[in-house]
Amino acid sequence: MNLPYAEPFRIKMVEEIYQSTKEEREQWLKEANYNLFNLKSSQVYIDLLTDSGTGAMSDKQWAALMTGDESYAGSRSFEQLQNTVERITGFKYLLPTHQGRAAENVLFSVLVKEGDVVPGNSHFDTTKGHIEFRKAHAIDCTIDEAFDINDLHPFKGNINLEKLEEVYKSHPKENIPFCLITITCNSSGGQPVSLENMKAVKALSDQYGIPVFFDSARFAENAYFIKKGRKGRKTETSKRSVKRFSHTVTV
Repeated sequence: MNLPYAEPFRIKMVEEIYQSTKEEREQWLKEANYNLFNLKSSQVYIDLLTDSGTGAMSDKQWAALMTGDESYAGSRSFEQLQNTVERITGFKYLLPTHQGRAAENVLFSVLVKEGDVVPGNSHFDTTKGHIEFRKAHAIDCTIDEAFDINDLHPFKGNINLEKLEEVYKSHPKENIPFCLITITCNSSGGQPVSLENMKAVKALSDQYGIPVFFDSARFAENAYFIKKGRKGRKTETSKRSVKRFSHTVTV
């Protein structure tokens, strides 16, 4: 980034928010039992819990709301979404939901049963909740470097293959419905996963007959980190990085 920097957009609407005092925030946190999910949005001045729905929509997003076809079935809005997903990822089938966590709940209701274990890289909070709600267990197999703030490892979302194989060896295959890779790894500070690690996890999982699933909420950002961080791929477009990820690592 060249400084001084000016954003290449205009903000067309502002929303008034209440600037609370330190005393108010302390009281609200106490009343919420220090669980941020129990706070009201009106009590939050700067939202560091999530980036979902907290930013301004673009003029094109607002325009799409007006031109969208909200037919009960076969809407052109879905057709456009499906075509876009297939164009970017190469995946033909799509089941839309109102939010990724809802999709996760639908998927886990089919795949996860009591007594199962689900290995992965620092499962997201709702992911772990959906697993444990079904009386299963999430096992964190993230590399140790992810927890060392002084280590500048470029892909702290990577899965430790030795940890993962230990899970595969110590549990019956029928109790491991899948290995879950979250990209980027949100519960480890949004750290990316390398393409090499994804391939290695897939190869190891294939040896044990375990499917590999992805929580791809930040796949574009992960592709960008791969593009910027790996020698020989810096001239590759982010779209091409996504394509390479989608086509070389499949369940």
